Amino acid sequence: PANTVEQARRLVEQERVAFLFNPLGTPPNSAIHRYMNQRKVPHLFLATSADKWGDYKNFPWTIGYAPSYRTEAQIYGKFIKAQRPNAKAALIYQNDDFGKDYLHGLQDVYGADFDKVFVKVVTYEASDATVDSQVVTMKDSGAEVMVSGAIPKFSAQIIRKSFDIGWKPLHVMSNVSASIASTITPAGPEKAEGVVTSQYLKDPTDPDFKDSADMKEWREFMAKYLPDGDTTDANYVYAYSVATLMHIVLKQCGDNLTRENVMKEAANLKNFEAPLLLPGIKINTSPTDFYPIQSVQMARGKGNSFELFGNVLSNESTS
Repeated sequence: PANTVEQARRLVEQERVAFLFNPLGTPPNSAIHRYMNQRKVPHLFLATSADKWGDYKNFPWTIGYAPSYRTEAQIYGKFIKAQRPNAKAALIYQNDDFGKDYLHGLQDVYGADFDKVFVKVVTYEASDATVDSQVVTMKDSGAEVMVSGAIPKFSAQIIRKSFDIGWKPLHVMSNVSASIASTITPAGPEKAEGVVTSQYLKDPTDPDFKDSADMKEWREFMAKYLPDGDTTDANYVYAYSVATLMHIVLKQCGDNLTRENVMKEAANLKNFEAPLLLPGIKINTSPTDFYPIQSVQMARGKGNSFELFGNVLSNESTS
């Protein structure tokens, strides 16, 4: 975060960039959130889904991209209620704004019953080496369901440790960890069988999308520009999709590339079908809606891929 402040100031004040696009991570973006808005520099399509990036009233120069973690957690809560209505649950989350959105989203759904259902809530720090002890603690609580608001490194550890100690809860995992290359392969595909997550982008390992036009275009792009890139890594799919959205915003700006107009067009996207979004998911923004994507589809780990199931869900449609 400290480096982010230093580099953002250099870009804005010395190099006078028009905007920042897709900067990564909740803590780094939190460090420059107020600064970017004070300077009135567009802070666009952040590579973090913290719920606060949609606060158009107080931060009109910042806009997110992917479904917010809080919305995602609300969808998970309603899914768990439907699938395991009487089960005890445990929650592990990263102790920052990213992780706390999972706590708050589940609290939104369960209300006064949260503490009765979630019999164990544990946290970890992003700087921790492992989360093995937290997994053991959750198992010992008797929980039959586990929600993990964790980044891929720790999600892989959670999957592996749960398997190794013989704990087999219904594991609902954050979307940021829904990657074969980043999470499932390090954990061991056989250990991740049945893990549930959500997706809004097409999984490059899903055979159902192998012949779709946008997936073919993406593979051609990868072969030409990133021939050494791992095409099982969903981060490349994400990057291609969000970069295409930035391209569309710039096209909408025409020759008027002022900061004001770039921000105006970023908040003027109507039913845009970005490449590699799941069928039925569209991008919409407005001056009073800074959440471009608000829908997901549930997916289940199956060997070296995720298998989609159910319908496309938004927070509203799960109620």
